[in-house]
Amino acid sequence: MTEHQIDLLKLLGGLAAVLVAASLVGHLLQRRLSPDGSNAVIENLNDRVNAWWVMIILMGGALLFGRMGAILLFGFASFAALREFVTLTDTRRGDHWALASAFFLVLPLQYYLVYIDWYGLYSILVPVYAFLLMPIVSALRGDTDHFLVRVAEVQWALMICVFCVSHVPALLTLQIPGYEGRNLLLIAFLVVVVQSSDVLQYVWGKLIGRTKIAPKLSPSKTVEGFVGGALSATLVGAALFWMTPFTPVQAGLLSFVIVLMGFFGGLVMSAIKRDRGVKDWGHLIAGHGGFIDRLDSVIFSAPIFFHLVRYWWSLT
Repeated sequence: MTEHQIDLLKLLGGLAAVLVAASLVGHLLQRRLSPDGSNAVIENLNDRVNAWWVMIILMGGALLFGRMGAILLFGFASFAALREFVTLTDTRRGDHWALASAFFLVLPLQYYLVYIDWYGLYSILVPVYAFLLMPIVSALRGDTDHFLVRVAEVQWALMICVFCVSHVPALLTLQIPGYEGRNLLLIAFLVVVVQSSDVLQYVWGKLIGRTKIAPKLSPSKTVEGFVGGALSATLVGAALFWMTPFTPVQAGLLSFVIVLMGFFGGLVMSAIKRDRGVKDWGHLIAGHGGFIDRLDSVIFSAPIFFHLVRYWWSLT
């Protein structure tokens, strides 16, 4: 077993211990305060913990299989997220070719380019070539009704669900001096920090949250919850510096940046949901909605984290 696999097992073991404790606390709270399932907060907490068990098992198994496992996992996540996004768009018969191209050409090609480490192409495939391809394919069908809106929705879906998410496994392609063979830990670091921020913001918000940040977008988000969760997650990231090629201070700074981007990503995705008139993107994951509901923070933070890590060495 390699060194990075041992580190991953240590991390997964620690997360499992936290989840065991959370499961016990949730079970006790349910028995005492919500035996009939009437307490929505406790029920939501237990749903979240149960869903986290599933996600940690899937994530851990994929990462332990190395580069191919990570690419397949996030490729599947992109496919599921793209499907959720498209179901909420105003597609017409004239969009079928464009959608088929998005699912069966652009998405697999993006992940193949990540696999072979062709950075020069996968960094522009979606924002340049796919953005030009989608309106061309749609125009060939001759349906001009709400053409601009329909094309923009498909383009935005590809940007969020494919381009941004693909930067998570793209972390495996980075060549970092003195960190060879340990890049899987960067994926674990990104996911743990961003997701712990979501959880901690939820906890702090329930404990001391008073001031709503954007009540029309996300009524549960509060200033107190955001500040407490962001600072706590930043400390978590600093404590996990051993997973990265950075010092505790550097890891903390990077954590703060991706936590901020994750928060803003959540707000943007909430705005899209409100525009579409839905509460969740899907119902695939109990207590968490759909894939996008779990990826919304990672979506905005992944490309930022990727490029910060990629160019850090040229700035220092």
